[in-house]
Amino acid sequence: MSKRQIKLGAMIHGVGHGWGEWRHPQALADASVNFGYYKQQAQLAEGGKFDFAFIADSLHIHARSSPHYLNRFEPLTILSALAAVTEHIGLVATITVSYTEPFQVARQLASLDHISGGRAGWNVVTSWLSGTADNFGKAEHPPHAERYRIAREHVQVVQGLWDSWEDDAFTRDKQSGEFFDPDKLHALNHQGEFFKVKGPLNIARSRQGQPLIFQAGTSEDGRNFAARQADAIFVSPEGFSDARAYYLDLKQRAKGFGRNPDQLFILPGIRPIVGVDAEDAERRYQQAVELVSIEDALVALGRPFNDYDFSGHDLDAPFPDLGDLGSQSHKGSSDQLKRIAREEGLTLRQVALRFSAPKRDFVGTAEEVANAVQDWFEHEAADGFIINSLLPDGLQRFTELVVPVLQQRGLLRREYEGQTLRDNFGLAVPDNRYTLRRSQEAVA
Repeated sequence: MSKRQIKLGAMIHGVGHGWGEWRHPQALADASVNFGYYKQQAQLAEGGKFDFAFIADSLHIHARSSPHYLNRFEPLTILSALAAVTEHIGLVATITVSYTEPFQVARQLASLDHISGGRAGWNVVTSWLSGTADNFGKAEHPPHAERYRIAREHVQVVQGLWDSWEDDAFTRDKQSGEFFDPDKLHALNHQGEFFKVKGPLNIARSRQGQPLIFQAGTSEDGRNFAARQADAIFVSPEGFSDARAYYLDLKQRAKGFGRNPDQLFILPGIRPIVGVDAEDAERRYQQAVELVSIEDALVALGRPFNDYDFSGHDLDAPFPDLGDLGSQSHKGSSDQLKRIAREEGLTLRQVALRFSAPKRDFVGTAEEVANAVQDWFEHEAADGFIINSLLPDGLQRFTELVVPVLQQRGLLRREYEGQTLRDNFGLAVPDNRYTLRRSQEAVA
Protein backbone atom coordinates (compact mmCIF):
# COMPACT_ATOMS: atom_id res chain seq x y z
CA MET A 1 0.00 0.00 0.00
CA SER A 2 1.37 3.40 -1.01
CA LYS A 3 1.96 5.72 1.92
CA ARG A 4 0.83 8.72 -0.11
CA GLN A 5 -2.86 8.61 -0.92
CA ILE A 6 -4.94 10.54 -3.42
CA LYS A 7 -7.26 13.09 -1.80
CA LEU A 8 -10.75 13.39 -3.25
CA GLY A 9 -13.44 16.01 -2.85
CA ALA A 10 -16.95 16.01 -4.29
CA MET A 11 -18.34 19.30 -5.58
CA ILE A 12 -22.06 19.11 -4.87
CA HIS A 13 -23.35 21.59 -7.39
CA GLY A 14 -27.09 21.01 -7.64
CA VAL A 15 -28.26 21.33 -11.23
CA GLY A 16 -24.70 21.74 -12.47
CA HIS A 17 -21.79 24.10 -12.87
CA GLY A 18 -22.86 25.36 -16.29
CA TRP A 19 -26.00 26.58 -17.92
CA GLY A 20 -27.23 23.44 -19.67
CA GLU A 21 -26.70 20.45 -17.38
CA TRP A 22 -30.19 20.77 -15.88
CA ARG A 23 -31.68 19.97 -19.31
CA HIS A 24 -30.30 16.41 -19.34
CA PRO A 25 -33.26 13.95 -19.37
CA GLN A 26 -32.13 12.32 -16.12
CA ALA A 27 -31.26 15.57 -14.32
CA LEU A 28 -33.22 16.54 -11.22
CA ALA A 29 -34.36 20.03 -12.20
CA ASP A 30 -34.74 21.25 -8.60
CA ALA A 31 -31.51 19.63 -7.36
CA SER A 32 -30.01 22.89 -6.08
CA VAL A 33 -32.71 23.21 -3.43
CA ASN A 34 -33.43 19.51 -2.94
CA PHE A 35 -32.04 18.17 0.34
CA GLY A 36 -32.56 14.58 -0.75
CA TYR A 37 -30.23 15.17 -3.70
CA TYR A 38 -27.49 16.68 -1.52
CA LYS A 39 -27.85 13.85 0.98
CA GLN A 40 -27.57 11.24 -1.78
CA GLN A 41 -24.48 12.89 -3.28
CA ALA A 42 -22.74 13.28 0.09
CA GLN A 43 -23.43 9.67 1.01
CA LEU A 44 -22.22 8.49 -2.40
CA ALA A 45 -18.96 10.37 -1.87
CA GLU A 46 -18.60 9.01 1.65
CA GLY A 47 -19.20 5.49 0.36
CA GLY A 48 -16.33 6.13 -2.08
CA LYS A 49 -14.12 7.18 0.86
CA PHE A 50 -13.82 10.77 -0.39
CA ASP A 51 -12.07 13.20 1.94
CA PHE A 52 -14.68 15.95 1.75
CA ALA A 53 -17.80 17.38 0.16
CA PHE A 54 -17.40 20.91 -1.20
CA ILE A 55 -20.10 23.59 -1.50
CA ALA A 56 -19.33 26.60 -3.70
CA ASP A 57 -21.10 29.93 -3.30
CA SER A 58 -21.48 33.51 -4.48
CA LEU A 59 -23.54 36.45 -3.26
CA HIS A 60 -24.59 38.15 -6.49
CA ILE A 61 -26.86 36.96 -9.29
CA HIS A 62 -28.54 38.45 -12.33
CA ALA A 63 -31.01 37.12 -14.87
CA ARG A 64 -28.27 35.48 -16.94
CA SER A 65 -26.59 33.65 -14.05
CA SER A 66 -26.37 29.86 -14.32
CA PRO A 67 -29.45 27.96 -13.09
CA HIS A 68 -27.65 26.60 -10.01
CA TYR A 69 -26.56 30.10 -8.95
CA LEU A 70 -30.09 31.45 -9.28
CA ASN A 71 -31.67 29.24 -6.62
CA ARG A 72 -29.51 27.25 -4.18
CA PHE A 73 -28.75 26.51 -0.55
CA GLU A 74 -26.45 28.63 1.60
CA PRO A 75 -23.33 26.49 2.32
CA LEU A 76 -23.26 26.41 6.13
CA THR A 77 -26.94 25.59 6.32
CA ILE A 78 -26.84 22.63 3.95
CA LEU A 79 -23.56 21.33 5.39
CA SER A 80 -24.97 21.40 8.92
CA ALA A 81 -27.84 19.23 7.68
CA LEU A 82 -25.41 16.88 5.88
CA ALA A 83 -23.38 16.55 9.07
CA ALA A 84 -26.29 14.68 10.60
CA VAL A 85 -26.52 12.10 7.79
CA THR A 86 -22.78 11.40 7.31
CA GLU A 87 -20.03 10.21 9.65
CA HIS A 88 -16.57 10.63 8.11
CA ILE A 89 -16.59 12.88 5.10
CA GLY A 90 -15.32 16.45 5.53
CA LEU A 91 -17.70 19.37 4.98
CA VAL A 92 -16.16 22.39 3.26
CA ALA A 93 -18.11 25.65 3.09
CA THR A 94 -17.34 28.60 0.82
CA ILE A 95 -17.49 31.89 2.74
CA THR A 96 -16.35 35.29 1.52
CA VAL A 97 -14.06 37.50 3.59
CA SER A 98 -15.11 40.69 1.78
CA TYR A 99 -18.71 40.64 3.02
CA THR A 100 -18.59 38.89 6.41
CA GLU A 101 -17.30 39.71 9.86
CA PRO A 102 -14.59 37.44 11.32
CA PHE A 103 -16.45 36.85 14.60
CA GLN A 104 -19.52 35.65 12.70
CA VAL A 105 -17.50 33.32 10.47
CA ALA A 106 -15.48 31.93 13.39
CA ARG A 107 -18.63 31.16 15.33
CA GLN A 108 -20.51 29.57 12.41
CA LEU A 109 -17.62 27.35 11.32
CA ALA A 110 -16.81 26.34 14.89
CA SER A 111 -20.46 25.36 15.30
CA LEU A 112 -20.36 23.25 12.13
CA ASP A 113 -17.13 21.70 13.39
CA HIS A 114 -18.80 20.64 16.66
CA ILE A 115 -22.00 19.45 14.98
CA SER A 116 -19.99 17.28 12.57
CA GLY A 117 -17.49 15.99 15.14
CA GLY A 118 -14.54 17.88 13.67
CA ARG A 119 -15.19 17.68 9.92
CA ALA A 120 -15.48 21.35 8.93
CA GLY A 121 -13.38 23.20 6.37
CA TRP A 122 -13.49 26.79 5.13
CA ASN A 123 -13.04 27.66 1.46
CA VAL A 124 -11.83 31.27 1.74
CA VAL A 125 -12.93 33.50 -1.14
CA THR A 126 -12.65 37.25 -1.65
CA SER A 127 -15.66 37.65 -4.05
CA TRP A 128 -14.82 39.00 -7.48
CA LEU A 129 -18.22 40.15 -8.82
CA SER A 130 -18.57 43.86 -8.15
CA GLY A 131 -22.37 43.59 -8.02
CA THR A 132 -21.99 41.89 -4.64
CA ALA A 133 -21.37 45.30 -3.09
CA ASP A 134 -24.92 46.33 -4.03
CA ASN A 135 -26.34 43.54 -1.85
CA PHE A 136 -24.45 44.66 1.25
CA GLY A 137 -24.91 48.43 1.15
CA LYS A 138 -21.31 49.06 0.08
CA ALA A 139 -20.42 52.06 -2.07
CA GLU A 140 -17.96 50.01 -4.11
CA HIS A 141 -16.38 46.58 -4.38
CA PRO A 142 -12.85 46.43 -2.89
CA PRO A 143 -10.08 46.29 -5.52
CA HIS A 144 -8.18 43.03 -6.06
CA ALA A 145 -5.06 43.77 -3.98
CA GLU A 146 -7.12 45.16 -1.11
CA ARG A 147 -9.33 42.06 -1.06
CA TYR A 148 -6.30 39.89 -0.40
CA ARG A 149 -5.16 42.16 2.42
CA ILE A 150 -8.66 41.78 3.85
CA ALA A 151 -8.39 38.01 3.42
CA ARG A 152 -5.09 37.72 5.25
CA GLU A 153 -6.31 39.73 8.22
CA HIS A 154 -9.75 38.09 8.25
CA VAL A 155 -8.31 34.56 8.39
CA GLN A 156 -5.81 35.54 11.08
CA VAL A 157 -8.62 36.97 13.22
CA VAL A 158 -10.83 33.91 12.74
CA GLN A 159 -8.01 31.54 13.66
CA GLY A 160 -7.20 33.70 16.67
CA LEU A 161 -10.81 33.56 17.82
CA TRP A 162 -10.87 29.78 17.43
CA ASP A 163 -8.18 29.63 20.13
CA SER A 164 -10.22 31.70 22.64
CA TRP A 165 -10.68 28.68 24.89
CA GLU A 166 -7.83 26.33 25.77
CA ASP A 167 -8.85 22.72 25.26
CA ASP A 168 -9.18 21.94 28.98
CA ALA A 169 -10.75 25.26 29.95
CA PHE A 170 -14.20 23.86 30.74
CA THR A 171 -13.80 22.10 34.09
CA ARG A 172 -17.57 21.73 34.72
CA ASP A 173 -16.91 20.89 38.38
CA LYS A 174 -20.32 20.61 40.03
CA GLN A 175 -18.87 20.22 43.52
CA SER A 176 -16.89 23.46 43.45
CA GLY A 177 -19.28 25.29 41.14
CA GLU A 178 -16.49 26.10 38.68
CA PHE A 179 -17.78 25.80 35.12
CA PHE A 180 -14.52 26.95 33.52
CA ASP A 181 -11.00 27.93 34.44
CA PRO A 182 -10.84 31.72 33.89
CA ASP A 183 -7.08 31.55 33.27
CA LYS A 184 -7.78 29.52 30.14
CA LEU A 185 -10.17 31.98 28.48
CA HIS A 186 -8.52 34.57 26.24
CA ALA A 187 -9.69 37.74 24.52
CA LEU A 188 -8.06 38.38 21.14
CA ASN A 189 -8.06 42.20 21.31
CA HIS A 190 -7.29 42.51 17.60
CA GLN A 191 -6.96 45.95 16.01
CA GLY A 192 -5.89 45.89 12.37
CA GLU A 193 -6.29 47.65 9.04
CA PHE A 194 -9.80 46.31 8.39
CA PHE A 195 -11.09 44.69 11.58
CA LYS A 196 -11.33 45.48 15.26
CA VAL A 197 -12.35 42.41 17.24
CA LYS A 198 -12.12 42.00 20.98
CA GLY A 199 -13.33 38.43 21.55
CA PRO A 200 -13.36 35.90 23.09
CA LEU A 201 -15.42 33.58 20.91
CA ASN A 202 -18.44 32.01 22.60
CA ILE A 203 -17.71 28.44 21.50
CA ALA A 204 -14.70 26.21 22.19
CA ARG A 205 -12.42 24.37 19.79
CA SER A 206 -13.60 21.06 18.36
CA ARG A 207 -11.82 17.72 18.38
CA GLN A 208 -9.79 18.72 15.30
CA GLY A 209 -8.67 21.98 16.92
CA GLN A 210 -9.46 24.24 13.98
CA PRO A 211 -11.24 23.73 10.63
CA LEU A 212 -9.00 23.32 7.58
CA ILE A 213 -8.45 26.30 5.26
CA PHE A 214 -9.15 25.85 1.54
CA GLN A 215 -8.44 28.48 -1.09
CA ALA A 216 -8.38 28.90 -4.88
CA GLY A 217 -5.63 31.34 -5.81
CA THR A 218 -4.31 31.82 -9.36
CA SER A 219 -3.20 35.47 -9.38
CA GLU A 220 0.10 36.47 -7.80
CA ASP A 221 -1.67 37.71 -4.67
CA GLY A 222 -3.87 34.62 -4.61
CA ARG A 223 -0.95 32.21 -4.95
CA ASN A 224 0.98 33.85 -2.14
CA PHE A 225 -2.06 33.88 0.12
CA ALA A 226 -2.79 30.21 -0.58
CA ALA A 227 0.84 29.11 -0.19
CA ARG A 228 1.11 30.95 3.13
CA GLN A 229 -2.23 30.13 4.78
CA ALA A 230 -4.15 27.32 3.05
CA ASP A 231 -4.17 23.63 3.89
CA ALA A 232 -5.65 22.75 0.48
CA ILE A 233 -5.92 24.62 -2.81
CA PHE A 234 -8.66 24.24 -5.42
CA VAL A 235 -7.44 25.07 -8.94
CA SER A 236 -8.86 24.74 -12.48
CA PRO A 237 -5.90 24.10 -14.81
CA GLU A 238 -5.97 24.03 -18.61
CA GLY A 239 -4.34 20.61 -18.69
CA PHE A 240 -1.51 18.50 -17.29
CA SER A 241 1.32 20.94 -18.11
CA ASP A 242 -0.55 23.88 -16.59
CA ALA A 243 -1.45 21.81 -13.52
CA ARG A 244 2.14 20.66 -12.99
CA ALA A 245 3.55 24.18 -13.35
CA TYR A 246 1.03 25.46 -10.80
CA TYR A 247 1.73 22.55 -8.44
CA LEU A 248 5.49 23.09 -8.45
CA ASP A 249 5.10 26.85 -8.07
CA LEU A 250 2.79 26.60 -5.06
CA LYS A 251 4.92 23.98 -3.35
CA GLN A 252 7.98 26.17 -3.80
CA ARG A 253 6.15 29.21 -2.45
CA ALA A 254 4.98 27.24 0.58
CA LYS A 255 8.55 26.16 1.24
CA GLY A 256 9.64 29.79 0.95
CA PHE A 257 7.14 30.73 3.65
CA GLY A 258 8.73 28.17 5.97
CA ARG A 259 6.04 25.54 5.50
CA ASN A 260 6.34 21.82 4.82
CA PRO A 261 5.13 21.62 1.19
CA ASP A 262 3.84 18.09 1.81
CA GLN A 263 1.23 19.59 4.14
CA LEU A 264 -0.22 21.78 1.37
CA PHE A 265 -2.57 19.82 -0.87
CA ILE A 266 -3.10 20.92 -4.50
CA LEU A 267 -6.49 19.72 -5.76
CA PRO A 268 -7.41 20.43 -9.41
CA GLY A 269 -11.10 20.46 -10.20
CA ILE A 270 -11.93 17.90 -12.88
CA ARG A 271 -15.10 16.78 -14.64
CA PRO A 272 -14.61 13.08 -15.40
CA ILE A 273 -16.87 11.18 -17.77
CA VAL A 274 -16.71 7.43 -17.20
CA GLY A 275 -18.02 4.82 -19.60
CA VAL A 276 -18.37 1.05 -19.24
CA ASP A 277 -16.45 0.84 -22.53
CA ALA A 278 -14.95 3.25 -25.05
CA GLU A 279 -18.19 3.58 -27.01
CA ASP A 280 -20.19 4.36 -23.88
CA ALA A 281 -17.61 6.94 -22.76
CA GLU A 282 -17.77 8.72 -26.13
CA ARG A 283 -21.57 8.66 -26.12
CA ARG A 284 -21.63 10.22 -22.66
CA TYR A 285 -19.04 12.81 -23.66
CA GLN A 286 -21.17 13.87 -26.63
CA GLN A 287 -24.18 14.18 -24.32
CA ALA A 288 -22.20 16.63 -22.20
CA VAL A 289 -21.03 18.58 -25.26
CA GLU A 290 -24.59 18.94 -26.52
CA LEU A 291 -25.61 20.62 -23.26
CA VAL A 292 -23.27 23.58 -23.96
CA SER A 293 -24.64 26.25 -26.31
CA ILE A 294 -22.48 29.08 -27.64
CA GLU A 295 -24.89 31.59 -26.07
CA ASP A 296 -24.42 30.05 -22.63
CA ALA A 297 -20.67 29.73 -23.20
CA LEU A 298 -20.44 33.48 -23.82
CA VAL A 299 -22.25 34.23 -20.57
CA ALA A 300 -19.96 31.83 -18.68
CA LEU A 301 -16.91 33.43 -20.28
CA GLY A 302 -18.06 36.82 -19.01
CA ARG A 303 -17.98 35.80 -15.32
CA PRO A 304 -14.20 36.10 -14.74
CA PHE A 305 -14.43 39.51 -16.41
CA ASN A 306 -16.99 40.75 -13.85
CA ASP A 307 -19.95 39.51 -15.92
CA TYR A 308 -18.82 41.29 -19.09
CA ASP A 309 -21.29 40.94 -22.01
CA PHE A 310 -19.47 39.39 -24.99
CA SER A 311 -22.61 39.15 -27.15
CA GLY A 312 -21.81 42.35 -29.06
CA HIS A 313 -18.53 40.98 -30.44
CA ASP A 314 -18.02 39.01 -33.66
CA LEU A 315 -17.81 35.34 -32.65
CA ASP A 316 -15.37 34.43 -35.39
CA ALA A 317 -13.10 37.46 -35.15
CA PRO A 318 -9.94 37.31 -33.02
CA PHE A 319 -10.59 37.41 -29.29
CA PRO A 320 -11.23 41.10 -28.46
CA ASP A 321 -8.63 43.31 -26.83
CA LEU A 322 -10.06 43.82 -23.35
CA GLY A 323 -7.23 45.85 -21.87
CA ASP A 324 -7.13 45.39 -18.11
CA LEU A 325 -10.76 44.20 -17.89
CA GLY A 326 -10.89 41.45 -15.28
CA SER A 327 -7.92 42.72 -13.28
CA GLN A 328 -10.23 43.79 -10.43
CA SER A 329 -12.50 40.72 -10.59
CA HIS A 330 -11.20 37.17 -11.17
CA LYS A 331 -7.71 38.32 -12.09
CA GLY A 332 -6.05 34.90 -12.33
CA SER A 333 -8.66 33.38 -14.66
CA SER A 334 -9.18 36.49 -16.79
CA ASP A 335 -5.44 36.97 -17.28
CA GLN A 336 -5.06 33.31 -18.23
CA LEU A 337 -7.86 33.49 -20.79
CA LYS A 338 -6.42 36.60 -22.41
CA ARG A 339 -2.97 35.02 -22.52
CA ILE A 340 -4.21 31.77 -24.11
CA ALA A 341 -6.25 33.66 -26.71
CA ARG A 342 -3.27 35.85 -27.60
CA GLU A 343 -0.66 33.09 -27.71
CA GLU A 344 -2.81 30.66 -29.72
CA GLY A 345 -4.55 33.23 -31.93
CA LEU A 346 -8.04 32.07 -30.95
CA THR A 347 -11.39 33.56 -31.92
CA LEU A 348 -14.01 34.56 -29.38
CA ARG A 349 -16.04 31.43 -30.26
CA GLN A 350 -13.03 29.19 -29.68
CA VAL A 351 -12.21 30.77 -26.32
CA ALA A 352 -15.83 30.59 -25.12
CA LEU A 353 -16.27 26.94 -26.05
CA ARG A 354 -12.86 26.04 -24.67
CA PHE A 355 -13.84 27.66 -21.37
CA SER A 356 -17.21 25.88 -21.12
CA ALA A 357 -17.00 22.65 -23.14
CA PRO A 358 -15.92 19.49 -21.31
CA LYS A 359 -12.23 18.60 -21.65
CA ARG A 360 -11.11 15.10 -22.61
CA ASP A 361 -8.36 14.70 -19.98
CA PHE A 362 -10.54 12.47 -17.81
CA VAL A 363 -12.90 10.84 -20.32
CA GLY A 364 -12.84 7.09 -20.89
CA THR A 365 -13.33 3.72 -19.26
CA ALA A 366 -12.75 3.30 -15.52
CA GLU A 367 -9.22 2.06 -16.21
CA GLU A 368 -8.45 5.00 -18.50
CA VAL A 369 -9.79 7.62 -16.07
CA ALA A 370 -7.91 5.95 -13.22
CA ASN A 371 -4.76 6.02 -15.38
CA ALA A 372 -5.15 9.77 -15.91
CA VAL A 373 -5.77 10.37 -12.20
CA GLN A 374 -2.72 8.29 -11.30
CA ASP A 375 -0.55 10.00 -13.92
CA TRP A 376 -1.33 13.50 -12.60
CA PHE A 377 -0.88 12.34 -9.02
CA GLU A 378 2.45 10.57 -9.54
CA HIS A 379 3.97 13.23 -11.80
CA GLU A 380 3.52 16.22 -9.49
CA ALA A 381 0.44 17.79 -11.04
CA ALA A 382 -1.97 17.04 -8.17
CA ASP A 383 -2.25 15.72 -4.63
CA GLY A 384 -5.84 14.82 -5.38
CA PHE A 385 -8.90 16.11 -7.19
CA ILE A 386 -12.24 17.80 -6.68
CA ILE A 387 -14.79 15.86 -8.71
CA ASN A 388 -17.43 17.97 -10.45
CA SER A 389 -20.13 15.95 -12.24
CA LEU A 390 -21.10 16.92 -15.77
CA LEU A 391 -23.85 14.30 -16.08
CA PRO A 392 -26.49 13.47 -13.45
CA ASP A 393 -24.90 10.12 -12.59
CA GLY A 394 -21.32 11.40 -12.82
CA LEU A 395 -20.41 11.00 -9.16
CA GLN A 396 -22.09 7.60 -8.99
CA ARG A 397 -20.13 6.39 -12.02
CA PHE A 398 -16.87 7.64 -10.53
CA THR A 399 -17.43 6.06 -7.12
CA GLU A 400 -18.69 2.76 -8.49
CA LEU A 401 -16.22 2.31 -11.37
CA VAL A 402 -13.07 4.42 -10.84
CA VAL A 403 -12.73 4.32 -7.04
CA PRO A 404 -12.33 0.49 -6.90
CA VAL A 405 -9.53 0.67 -9.50
CA LEU A 406 -7.70 3.32 -7.47
CA GLN A 407 -8.15 1.25 -4.31
CA GLN A 408 -6.80 -1.88 -6.01
CA ARG A 409 -3.71 0.11 -7.01
CA GLY A 410 -3.15 1.25 -3.41
CA LEU A 411 -3.76 4.89 -4.30
CA LEU A 412 -6.97 5.45 -2.32
CA ARG A 413 -8.04 4.39 1.17
CA ARG A 414 -10.45 1.51 1.67
CA GLU A 415 -11.45 2.75 5.12
CA TYR A 416 -11.25 6.14 6.83
CA GLU A 417 -8.25 6.63 9.10
CA GLY A 418 -10.18 8.56 11.73
CA GLN A 419 -13.21 10.75 12.34
CA THR A 420 -12.09 14.29 11.49
CA LEU A 421 -11.19 16.16 8.33
CA ARG A 422 -7.65 16.53 9.68
CA ASP A 423 -7.55 12.75 10.08
CA ASN A 424 -8.56 12.41 6.43
CA PHE A 425 -5.66 14.63 5.36
CA GLY A 426 -3.16 13.26 7.85
CA LEU A 427 -2.73 16.66 9.48
CA ALA A 428 -2.04 17.13 13.18
CA VAL A 429 -4.34 19.04 15.50
CA PRO A 430 -2.83 22.54 15.76
CA ASP A 431 -1.67 23.65 19.19
CA ASN A 432 -3.80 26.23 20.92
CA ARG A 433 -1.57 29.31 20.84
CA TYR A 434 -2.16 30.12 24.51
CA THR A 435 -1.52 26.57 25.70
CA LEU A 436 1.65 26.52 23.60
CA ARG A 437 2.76 29.86 25.05
CA ARG A 438 2.04 28.61 28.58
CA SER A 439 4.18 25.48 28.03
CA GLN A 440 7.00 27.51 26.48
CA GLU A 441 7.00 29.89 29.43
CA ALA A 442 7.08 26.96 31.84
CA VAL A 443 10.16 25.52 30.10
CA ALA A 444 11.88 28.92 30.06
